[in-house]
Amino acid sequence: MSPESKKLFNIIILGIAFMFMFTAFQTCGNVAQTVIRSLNSTDFHGSGYTSMAIIYGVFSASNLITPSVVAIVGPQLSMFASGLFYSMYIAVFIQPFPWAFYTASVFIGIAAAESDRRTVFIALTVISLVGTVLFFLIRKPDPETVLGEDESSDDQDLDVSEPAQNNMTKAIDAFKKSLKLCVTKEMLLLSITTAYTGLELTFFSGVYGTCIGAVNKFGTEEKSLIGLSGIFIGIGEILGGSLFGLLSKNNRFGRNPVVLLGIVVHFIAFYLIFLNMPGDAPIAPIEGTDSRAYIKPSKEIAILCSFLLGLGDSCFNTQLLSVLGLLHAADSAPAFAVFKFVQSICAAVAFFYSNYLLLHWQLLVMVIFGFFGTISFFAVEWEAAAMVARGSDYRSI
Repeated sequence: MSPESKKLFNIIILGIAFMFMFTAFQTCGNVAQTVIRSLNSTDFHGSGYTSMAIIYGVFSASNLITPSVVAIVGPQLSMFASGLFYSMYIAVFIQPFPWAFYTASVFIGIAAAESDRRTVFIALTVISLVGTVLFFLIRKPDPETVLGEDESSDDQDLDVSEPAQNNMTKAIDAFKKSLKLCVTKEMLLLSITTAYTGLELTFFSGVYGTCIGAVNKFGTEEKSLIGLSGIFIGIGEILGGSLFGLLSKNNRFGRNPVVLLGIVVHFIAFYLIFLNMPGDAPIAPIEGTDSRAYIKPSKEIAILCSFLLGLGDSCFNTQLLSVLGLLHAADSAPAFAVFKFVQSICAAVAFFYSNYLLLHWQLLVMVIFGFFGTISFFAVEWEAAAMVARGSDYRSI
């Protein structure tokens, strides 16, 4: 297999593996609070919000050391191990116990009948494990260095004899770079935008589905709407990611218009949710809530908001990753580690306060962070545009 074919093969395998793994995990996270709330009437007592807060809290702390771990054990083994932990978390739902539920959450960084619940989560666990096993199909790239005339075989043996020392040096260097990037001007500005993506990630992946499932005025279909909401969030993500990914090659206006579109779409969604959803929906008991917001709860508006949340999220994430790739093209791993660190810690905080804050307060927090995050992104984007004048290939990122 040629090097180009091998790279394409690895990309396809990675895409399929992550599709399986995150399909299972995101589905599980979307219904976690509703499922756990229905189980609290039994011997089990826990909180889906708390579980997700633990996941993202540990995830945020581990992101700074992730480049170091990958440098030591390699990317393939790292992804396989992480896939096992994702599968472990999902498997806990088959027969939940509080200690196992929260322990599995640490290692990650139900309206239906008992048998139906087990069947669903067994299927999700198998799907996640299939994605995990696919990581073993990734093929290592051919070595790029060739033994030259001036390089003796003795020199080659000397290099091979010290892999552990080289890996440890790489690990330490990667960790130092991550720490240094945390305090740079660009990263501090982008951290506000990244913080907003963490907050809205929490909202659309866990809180909003719980709100829909708690509104009794939706009738007997309230729980089934959770799955439909997740589907339309995914449609919005796919549409936005595909559209802005294709247009980025010929975008003469930079990234700011896309981010502006994202925040406008999100603000429209927040306003409609504020009108359509009762304030106590995120923290409603198992019986749900009969409260009414400012308009009669509408299923159509609820699903439309799901689509808008996914579309707006794709606007932010595609442009954030793009500008990070431009500013740190030479050494992107530490930059993306800091990005995930900030995003995950804010997601953890948001899942924690979701146990206590009413819906309108959660929306207000996101509006504030979204406004200032958009302004800070504009500032970084203008600086990135200035790099074009200095000769950087801006539109190719």
